[in-house]
Amino acid sequence: MQFAPLKGLFYLWLKWQRNRDKRPRPLEELGTPAIRRILAISCTALGDSLLSTPALRALRLTYPEAHITWAIHPSLLGLFEGFPDVNELFPYNNKWAQFLTAVRRLKGYDLAVILHGNEPQATPLAYLSGARHIFKLPNTNSWSFLLSNPTPKYRWEDLGHGIDQRLAVVRLAGAKEPFDRRMVVPPHQDGEQLAEEWLKKVGLLSAPIIALQPGASTTSRRWPKARFIEAALQLLQSRPDLRFIVTGSPKERPLCEEITATINESSLGNSRLAWASAGELPLHALPTLLKKAKVLVTGDTGPMHLAVAIGTPVVALFAVSDPSRSGPAYDLDRHLIIRKWRTCNPCLSKRCTYPEPICMANITVDEVVSAVSQILERSACKKE
Repeated sequence: MQFAPLKGLFYLWLKWQRNRDKRPRPLEELGTPAIRRILAISCTALGDSLLSTPALRALRLTYPEAHITWAIHPSLLGLFEGFPDVNELFPYNNKWAQFLTAVRRLKGYDLAVILHGNEPQATPLAYLSGARHIFKLPNTNSWSFLLSNPTPKYRWEDLGHGIDQRLAVVRLAGAKEPFDRRMVVPPHQDGEQLAEEWLKKVGLLSAPIIALQPGASTTSRRWPKARFIEAALQLLQSRPDLRFIVTGSPKERPLCEEITATINESSLGNSRLAWASAGELPLHALPTLLKKAKVLVTGDTGPMHLAVAIGTPVVALFAVSDPSRSGPAYDLDRHLIIRKWRTCNPCLSKRCTYPEPICMANITVDEVVSAVSQILERSACKKE
């Protein structure tokens, strides 16, 4: 169904519906057993979903008997299957094509929290779920008339780190403090087995591994592929025992294979040095893979947040995005962040026209090699 062209009529219809909706919405029932069914919407990318997990845990602690449904992107179902703080995962890709199906199935909720979702779908879906109480931050878009917190207005810039933005939403929804800001990754026996089998197959069960994540959700967050290669080759000069796993999605496999092939060419046929896991393993095997790594080198990506969640040190590369909002949020003594300036004014961010953004190219190979070496030295000192 071509729903998007009807957006204007849909907006007016929801305005009319909300004006005639006289259901009681007593704030006193927030944080009490009167809230029996909760819809949590966080249906975008991997990193965004991981940043939502502390807020979901806070909801569960406040509403231990409530049925909590997490509307999540379908690609993440395998990773978050068995997530302990929700009763149900509902696959939803935040697109018009699935909107009407979601509206038909998500019914009878008392409370909805929009932790991270795109408009104009997320807020209307929360309202059409039947929820009397709906909370979202930022609350500056044109659909805020459906929210229980239409004022005061808060922008992304007012809300701090992504974890804190989501915790601010559930605080409005009655969640009780203090909050635990640590992200949650459910254990997956199948994923662990798949990762262990793959590592055994390629001979990396006992090797010191550096993980490289060259891809990102937007071009503007990618460090140039030649820099990843050069950094690996420089690290090998001082640590020839190192081996490299290049991680990524199946779509990023050509990029990952190009990087691994170039690194391996440097060995002159003596031994293999790098492997691409992109397309080889499902997402729910990635936590185990990253646990085996000494460090992950990455831009602002979902795997970066996954590594932080499971305790693997990261060298995080930033230019367009702001690490105070989307970088490692805790255990900051474990991770190293390299941040450069935005080169273009205005910055086009997601619409960056450079195949390899010049702002990210301001991060030098020497800086990354130095950061990785520092983390490796820390690890060696802890063992002594």
